[in-house]
Amino acid sequence: MAFNLFKAKSKLGIDIGTSSIKVVELSQENGRWKLENYAMYELHSADGHADTAKTVMDLSDDEIAQAIKETIATAGMKSREAVASVSAFSTFATVIEMPYVSEEDLAKTIPFEARKYVPIPLDQVVLDWSIIGVVDGTGGTGELPSGPVAPGTSVTVEVFLAAVPKDETARYQRIMRAAGVNLVALELENSSLVRALLGNDLSPTAILNVGGRSTSILIVSKGYERLSHNYEIGGYEITKAIASALSVSLEQAEGLKRKYGVIDSPENKARAAMMPLIDMMVFETNKTIEAFEQARKSRISRVVLIGGLANMPGLAQYVKQRIPRDVLIGNVFARLVHPEELAPLVQTLSNTLAIAVGCAMRET
Repeated sequence: MAFNLFKAKSKLGIDIGTSSIKVVELSQENGRWKLENYAMYELHSADGHADTAKTVMDLSDDEIAQAIKETIATAGMKSREAVASVSAFSTFATVIEMPYVSEEDLAKTIPFEARKYVPIPLDQVVLDWSIIGVVDGTGGTGELPSGPVAPGTSVTVEVFLAAVPKDETARYQRIMRAAGVNLVALELENSSLVRALLGNDLSPTAILNVGGRSTSILIVSKGYERLSHNYEIGGYEITKAIASALSVSLEQAEGLKRKYGVIDSPENKARAAMMPLIDMMVFETNKTIEAFEQARKSRISRVVLIGGLANMPGLAQYVKQRIPRDVLIGNVFARLVHPEELAPLVQTLSNTLAIAVGCAMRET
């Protein structure tokens, strides 16, 4: 599946997910992002159907590299400069508050402070950080001093702290090199998602990303991840539950899920089997939102749905009934220039390509 639109200088965004590999090619012109091309690699069984029993991570590094290489070549993508995302399951991120004297002083202190938060030894991770705000004592943020802080002055800053295991970064570098791609940056999956969905919108937002194999609940404020929760329940587990309850094949169960979703009607025989898992997602989302609101004294007014199940019939309405906030279906294509011919596919593509789009949007 590919679309070749523009000839301007471009960059690739690569998302190696659990059930597929997504690649997008974007260019930037006059401050607007343009979709040049997109493509996706999916695992298939011997009969040609999507292989729901395997994940991309079951493949060897060489197989993943070959899949990326073939996907890019088949789609006719021109660029070989790429930003790739690292799965949230393999990374760590948090926001911490620290006293500030100077940036040089902060750089020396952060590794010691990071030991309190990063769950594995620091010599096994690539550590990155950035100052994202200055706490002014009233719950807001001020401006960072232009030079060192004067003696006797107290300044506290918010620092976004991220860590990726070194063996994971080395693996991605090997894969991209074997795929013939120049990896110009590697970033957290959630950071890519926030960039694609929210852009410059800094208001507190909950993102519920329901994928094929996993679900993530992400709290974002002032453009940065503040709290996240990941668990291995996604569309595949729901499909299996339907298949088991109704004694049908996985393919038939998938069709029922996509056709009826969570709509409460006599025709929807799959609803009873899927609702315990849906309710678990909603419960965990609510719990994560409430934990953030209580800790930060800041209300989250909206929930954005994204991922393979975001468009499932009745899901947005059901989530809104259980979580009394605005519930929206995310649309990363709202920030992209794209041809009108794609209009019927925009929502489906948005759910599928969101992380890859966010990668390609990263300034490098």
